[in-house]
Amino acid sequence: MAKAVILLSGGLDSATVLALARAQGLTCYTLSFDYGQRHRAELEAAVRVSRHLGALEHRVMEIPIGALGGSALTDADIDVPEDGGDGIPVTYVPARNTVFLSLALAWAEVLSADSIFIGVNAVDYSGYPDCRPEFIEAFQSVAALATKQGVEGRPVTIEAPLVALTKAEIIRQGMAAGVDYAQTVSCYRADEQGRACGHCDACRLRRQGFIDAGVEDPTRYRSL
Repeated sequence: MAKAVILLSGGLDSATVLALARAQGLTCYTLSFDYGQRHRAELEAAVRVSRHLGALEHRVMEIPIGALGGSALTDADIDVPEDGGDGIPVTYVPARNTVFLSLALAWAEVLSADSIFIGVNAVDYSGYPDCRPEFIEAFQSVAALATKQGVEGRPVTIEAPLVALTKAEIIRQGMAAGVDYAQTVSCYRADEQGRACGHCDACRLRRQGFIDAGVEDPTRYRSL
């Protein structure tokens, strides 16, 4: 059976790509990162989601990119905004998806996996340059050029099945594939219990997605 490495943050989008990969009959290996983010609720959610959706193995890797600062998600001195604003927001973590995909690529080679799944989205996204299809295409070239599998003519495929979907479309596909979104955490400012703030950009996009999908929002909020 073909193998896939799934980048799993514990949020709505990554849970959906895990469910979609499993629906394709792939043997799934999930990978999360403790990179210095402000809360661990998303890492705990990733464990729950991985188990619920039947991944064969789940790993959490510690990487110190948060120590470099430069993002509201890793630096307590930078406030998480309550609106997205224009341009690239302060919640962008410098080079995060490049680092994540590089480590996923290494594990994929060790496993002789055929693909890596990542839940980037360029429709409802918040201005992150590493969530665009152009970035995925560029990293596909890296996978082909910089690995043993690539040189041998069987490069790992970078799959981004959500990249052109709205949040509502993502939610509908995920529900059809068996995702329990109550187990996921998307909030940038979640508390220790995983309850969402209801006001950050991630919360607003997520909540509007459930409204547009016409389904009840299972998110646990501290307040709205």
